[in-house]
Amino acid sequence: MKIVAMGTSVPDHSIEQSDSLEIMRSRTQVTRQVERLSNAIYQHSGVATRHSVILERSSGDHDDRQSFFQYDDPGTLDRMRLYEQESVPLALNACRKALDASGLDPARISQVVTVSCTGFFAPSLDLALIDRLGIPLTVGRTHIGFMGCHGLFNGLRVANAFTHADPEAVVLVCAVELCSLHHQYEWTTDKMVANALFADGAAAIVGVADDRAIPAVDPLRLVANGSTIFAGSEFAMSWKIGDHGFEMTLSPETPRLIHENLRPWLEAWLAKQGLTVDQVGSWAVHPGGPRILQAFAEAMGLPIEALDASYHVLNRYGNMSSPTVAFVLERLRSTGAPLPCVAVGFGPGLTTEAALLR
Repeated sequence: MKIVAMGTSVPDHSIEQSDSLEIMRSRTQVTRQVERLSNAIYQHSGVATRHSVILERSSGDHDDRQSFFQYDDPGTLDRMRLYEQESVPLALNACRKALDASGLDPARISQVVTVSCTGFFAPSLDLALIDRLGIPLTVGRTHIGFMGCHGLFNGLRVANAFTHADPEAVVLVCAVELCSLHHQYEWTTDKMVANALFADGAAAIVGVADDRAIPAVDPLRLVANGSTIFAGSEFAMSWKIGDHGFEMTLSPETPRLIHENLRPWLEAWLAKQGLTVDQVGSWAVHPGGPRILQAFAEAMGLPIEALDASYHVLNRYGNMSSPTVAFVLERLRSTGAPLPCVAVGFGPGLTTEAALLR
């Protein structure tokens, strides 16, 4: 598949990490132990600012920034209503950017692939995109749901298969996540880590089987996908639906599992593509958190500077789950990073997904 354009989008309002912690503390009583632990988690999160659909303004008194979590702990129904309301405009913005950059008429799109793990409604996001972008009603629709942070990799694999099957295919892939809807006001380590990292965002990618008729410059070629599950690691990461939003479990063992299991598989996968680690020009690693990035660099024997784009996105936007790797790819493209590029993401399983781009 030739990736001819990408587009990314974040909500209008953002919050600094220190303010985020103060707002959370203002709603509940905290012990000195919790205060020390939360300080450490937020300060070492690698995140400076994040965007959220919850926010109604980016500055001012803490109590005036948002009203959704103001007085109670919203149930999952209320959170899903807000997901339906806010996911569509965010996704549309990313798709319009990608389509404008591609120069393609939306009427040429033959497949729409949507990705999300933070909400559900039906008729779903894809129908809204079809209606508002002017995509033909005969378009094929595929949804990749509840896969977690590596969901966009699965969406790209499906899109790649469509372009292999149909030389006329034009595929629009869109990932949108509203992680801040699932903020949890609990002082457990899992909840604090999730609250300190996750944010909202959307990304769209336009892919074609044949780029000769596309007015795009230097398209990326998605030439291979890879996937593996670390055996016996189901405990390391989970994403479950609760009465008050979706709840994440993130084990402190996750970086160790990556450190111990990643390199043998990734080296073998690269060898099948005729590459060694040293021949990879750039890395687009999903910034699940600073410890994840550090574990990746150590496992692969890379200098930490090799992941500058991932650290930049984490610092500026936080972890937006599935769209985040597209932000990293966009950063690499804008800075002229060399090819081939290997994108890598992690999710519940513990699963590793990879994509090779030339």
